[in-house]
Amino acid sequence: MTTILLVEDDMWFAAQQQRILAGAGYTVTHVSDAQAAVDQIEVADIHAIVLDVLLAYNTAFTLLHELQSYEETSKLPVVMYTTQAELLNMEALKSYGIQVVLDKTTMRPDDTVRALTRVGV
Repeated sequence: MTTILLVEDDMWFAAQQQRILAGAGYTVTHVSDAQAAVDQIEVADIHAIVLDVLLAYNTAFTLLHELQSYEETSKLPVVMYTTQAELLNMEALKSYGIQVVLDKTTMRPDDTVRALTRVGV
């Protein structure tokens, strides 16, 4: 079974994403901040990360820096979403393993599943 780590601090949005991802056949583990994500990655077999940019206590970039510092986590595919997608430089994000950025203001319910499929997960 393919396990997705969903890192989202908006509980309503996280519940919607969990339902959609589980409906597509993924096992979903949800955490709401970067430190909880690191903790979860240490104990679970995670195949990809779906990550909100703005999190409580810190941003996604805190987590991304941590992931890049370890060989085994630096290759995890990351699908990021944000309400500020137009402000992000996609070329710079690729060095963090981010392969797709979704705009939360325009995304459709199944866009996350399509993005994961596109990155081979």
